Amino acid sequence: MPHSEHEGRLVKRQKLNAVAKPQSSSSQQSRIFAPYRTIGLVSPTNVPFTSVPLGNTTFQVTTSIGRSLHTYDLKRGLNLVFMTRPQTPYAITATCAWKQKVFAAWGDPREGSKQGIWIFQRGKKVGELQLPPDLHQPIRQILVFGSWVVACGLTRIEVWKSATLEHYTTLFTMASRKGDNELTGGICTMPTYLNKIFAGRRNGWVEIWNVSTGKLIYTLLPPSSNCGAVTCMQPSPALSLMAIAYAEGPLVIHNVLTDKKVLEVNAGTEDAPVTSISFRTDGIGAGQDGRENGVMATATELSGDVTFWDLNKGGRIMGVLRSAHNPPTQEGASIRGGVSKIEFLAGQPVIVTSGRDNSLKTWIFDETPFSPIPRILHTRSGHAAPVTCLKFLPSDFDGAEAGNKWLLSGGRDRSLWGWSLRRDGQSTELSQGNIRKKAKKYGILDSSTLSRGPTTTLDDLKAPEITCIACSLNRDGGMGAMPGKQVLWQKSQNQKKPINAEVSGMTGWESVVTAHKDDSFARTWFWGRKRAGRWAFQTGDGANVSTVTMSPCGTFTVVGSVGGSVDMFNLQSGLHRQRFPSKLTPAQARQVKMQQLRQADTVVQLQARSATGFLPGTGKHTKAVTGIVVDSMNKYVISCSLDGKVKFWELLTGNLLEEINWAPMTGITGCCYHPANDLIAFSCDDNSIRVVDIETNQTIREFWGCQGKINDFIFSNDGRWIVAASQDAIIRVWDLPTGHLIDAIRLEKPCTALAFSATGEYLAAATEGELGVSIWNNKTLFTHVPTRQISEESIKQISGPTASGEGGQGPLEAAFDEATSQEAEDDVAPPNLDQLSADMMTLSLVPRSRWQTLLHLDLIKQRNKPKEAPKAPEKAPFFLPSAANTESSNSEATGLKTGQDQSQSRITRFDHNRAEQAFASKLQTGASAGNFDDFIEYLKSLSPATADLELRSLVIGDNDESNELLQFIRAMTSRLVARRDYELTQAWMAVFLRLHFDLILESDTLTNALAEWKKHQAQECDRLDNLVSYCGGVVNFLRSPRT
Repeated sequence: MPHSEHEGRLVKRQKLNAVAKPQSSSSQQSRIFAPYRTIGLVSPTNVPFTSVPLGNTTFQVTTSIGRSLHTYDLKRGLNLVFMTRPQTPYAITATCAWKQKVFAAWGDPREGSKQGIWIFQRGKKVGELQLPPDLHQPIRQILVFGSWVVACGLTRIEVWKSATLEHYTTLFTMASRKGDNELTGGICTMPTYLNKIFAGRRNGWVEIWNVSTGKLIYTLLPPSSNCGAVTCMQPSPALSLMAIAYAEGPLVIHNVLTDKKVLEVNAGTEDAPVTSISFRTDGIGAGQDGRENGVMATATELSGDVTFWDLNKGGRIMGVLRSAHNPPTQEGASIRGGVSKIEFLAGQPVIVTSGRDNSLKTWIFDETPFSPIPRILHTRSGHAAPVTCLKFLPSDFDGAEAGNKWLLSGGRDRSLWGWSLRRDGQSTELSQGNIRKKAKKYGILDSSTLSRGPTTTLDDLKAPEITCIACSLNRDGGMGAMPGKQVLWQKSQNQKKPINAEVSGMTGWESVVTAHKDDSFARTWFWGRKRAGRWAFQTGDGANVSTVTMSPCGTFTVVGSVGGSVDMFNLQSGLHRQRFPSKLTPAQARQVKMQQLRQADTVVQLQARSATGFLPGTGKHTKAVTGIVVDSMNKYVISCSLDGKVKFWELLTGNLLEEINWAPMTGITGCCYHPANDLIAFSCDDNSIRVVDIETNQTIREFWGCQGKINDFIFSNDGRWIVAASQDAIIRVWDLPTGHLIDAIRLEKPCTALAFSATGEYLAAATEGELGVSIWNNKTLFTHVPTRQISEESIKQISGPTASGEGGQGPLEAAFDEATSQEAEDDVAPPNLDQLSADMMTLSLVPRSRWQTLLHLDLIKQRNKPKEAPKAPEKAPFFLPSAANTESSNSEATGLKTGQDQSQSRITRFDHNRAEQAFASKLQTGASAGNFDDFIEYLKSLSPATADLELRSLVIGDNDESNELLQFIRAMTSRLVARRDYELTQAWMAVFLRLHFDLILESDTLTNALAEWKKHQAQECDRLDNLVSYCGGVVNFLRSPRT
């Protein structure tokens, strides 16, 4: 589209109507936040991983995270190398890696969704397989071998050519009874068996098909009729031998060539059949010294264990890798567990395991000394259960570097994670000690104990589910904090190890404190060492912990309980330091009572009673404490409770100073504090948020609109917004200065936790039932966002961040996004910039520099005047032309220039005369009509030098009609009466009086007109002074703590 070029600065176009432009429903997005990506997902689905070797140097492992794939490089320590884009329309059901490509099947027609098979290469979609139109079954497994691509459905097998990707044929399995032909064991191939695939059925049969001819060749029958369905098949390194696992527990090594059973072991049970088999192919690992071949590994989805078998001499169990992944818990399906797939890497003593607990691990076998059980090599994992709480790490001595990088999250899986937003490989779970060693000590991992059904599980050795996180890095010592081995979470009342305050004073101590569900102890953590801390602080009344906080200095933590107690502990020593209200001994209580009786008549005591009205030792909360805050100066502790009261305590004495009582109108469910503006916000059970100024203890804002319980809310980093997530699946953003609802995000599921980064760059949100954490970008860092209020009806559902980052915006994309201009965002604009009220004194829109230059134009000219006369040029060098030729050429040039100057001077004089005529004519027209608006607008458009020249050119004339000085004074007086362009009127009048004061003193007419202007000037000055004084008094009154 062609553009018309303009010189100078363009004037921003202004809307002259207030008609709102309808937004397209297809481009709904948040005004403030842009979806970025989802973190914390490794292998959260039941889809098994797939691996492929890259030459002789490394392997790549690909996992499904829902609608996209993650590819990890083993040589780099399971470093994430690719994320597939675009996302599949529906959840991925099967994957297969082949050479440089990854096949992914998605969709389930049984749920009314479409389906397809996409091909990815290096994270990008490069192709797609055409499905037959009569396929109405989900694809469970994909297999690529030779020149064929085979996909296994529920009862049919689809075949494509790998070279052309065209559909070749469909293989249908027949059933004698309903459901017998379901392919429960999937499909597999066997080396040297050209064009043959093996399919495991529900009735225990294993069918051998020739995909080239499309014919059923042979059927392998189960060893007995009660073996059950085939659950898993895997070819062994030995020729023609295949391992087949059945649902009732037996695992058979079958010779396909002779159709005979070679070996049978009971690898599973009826309740937990084997679902994954793998054979070691490096030729060692079996026997007493590990020098023999024949190692097999089995796993089940209903256990976190991996069993290793020595198939020599009839088969025996070599060892069991206990809890390789978290086992399924008894708390329900929300906490995942079990092993989904195991696989030995070809020719390597390494086994890869993926679990339903959102983890991917590699294990390595040691040759010297020989160990039948591998040790951990690499791991990538995340939360195995939905996230319940979030907290961005605050800034430390490095500034905002760490405050914008690390995100703490606690989940229902009893874990605490630290997520790096810059490098995924740095994300880690904070250690809770050697859980496996404790389990072995207590006998939890013994096979006999497992068979009896242990009363104590592996998860019971971890801390309970985290419900609240508090942190402060001011005393964090990093990796060197408290060196040596420390006892974990010892009770402060019964310390097993003496306290060395000097060591902790030099190196630092714990910087993270957490509250736990249904537990009376708050626990500490070392952030620098990424491990559990030394202390477990019990609540004062022994009730369960409800909330925790830390002082800004990082020395104290305050713990609240469901019984109403509030206690403060020292993190360095682990000792109890204060109780709110403070506990008085009998002697102290008698002393306080006697002192009150002696000073009852004094003025000091009366003033103290009128100021506080609370006796020492009184004021305890009667219900659960839902929020605690320590102010930025370590002077006050603020607590709120379900009893509807907000209490302000003195930190040193523990005495109650102030109280805000909202009972029985509402109960308080949480609080959030912003130290920069000393504001504290409270969420209430009536679905409202109330903001209180700590200095005045007054409620300054109330925000309504949440249609469900408020799950979490936070301040923005600058304290300007309040972001709240409620049970109605909407995240709302309120602007504190205006009180407007300026943005809202409707999600598919409710948001359960929120966190805002210290730099304001990211908003983190946890979604109900999801394992990952959604990260949103703050667009206001790069573009202007209007604070116009929006209505609840305009809130539309928005797609959240994805794990692949598709559809999201990074910081750079959000900065340069020009799709939505600011003119389009401001749907409602004022019709014009005219004066809003006749009683309001307004200023002009003329730049300040223009009228200030006019006031000091003489000084500027004097400063820019040349200091010395121009010097004559030096003697010319010898190689230049002679002086005679130069003088002749100069004379000709001078004559030509003089002629041009004479010709141009007439044009210049004409333009100057025309400008003078325009100035004088507009002034005369305004005087005759009594309206000087056109004249004022013309005078505004003149430059300072031109305006100064026009003011100097004013003449007194013969009568009042031609007296330009009189007309100018009347124009300024009319502008002053209209209360417009106040600063310009003062500047123009100052220059006018400086230029023409001698003529004004000689004329009585001008003197009378100037007196009229002075009278209006004095009246307006007095009015403005009174208004400013009144406003200042009102502000001081409102900010005074006595009111």
